[in-house]
Amino acid sequence: MTDQVTMQTLKTDLATVMRDAEALMKASAEQGGTKAEEARAKIRESLQGAKARLLEAEKSAVRHGEEAVAATEARIKDNPWQSVGFAAAVGLVIGVLLGRR
Repeated sequence: MTDQVTMQTLKTDLATVMRDAEALMKASAEQGGTKAEEARAKIRESLQGAKARLLEAEKSAVRHGEEAVAATEARIKDNPWQSVGFAAAVGLVIGVLLGRR
């Protein structure tokens, strides 16, 4: 699988699952035999694909988060006073904005 799972891919997978669920409902209402079993198999396959993509998206998000934390820690270690100044400036801006209320 790829490192990037887009929202569009997830939306498409969810739409596929919904269509298959509707097909299962129609098939089970009309007949309980072969059509219902085929619809269940399609739904099972769609769900497995969607779950795999969601797991991949979760792993990718965790990996990107860990990389961001590592980069931030490295920057702070390299420039501690600059980091303190930046934090103070952000705190001042937030304080001014909250003081306006």
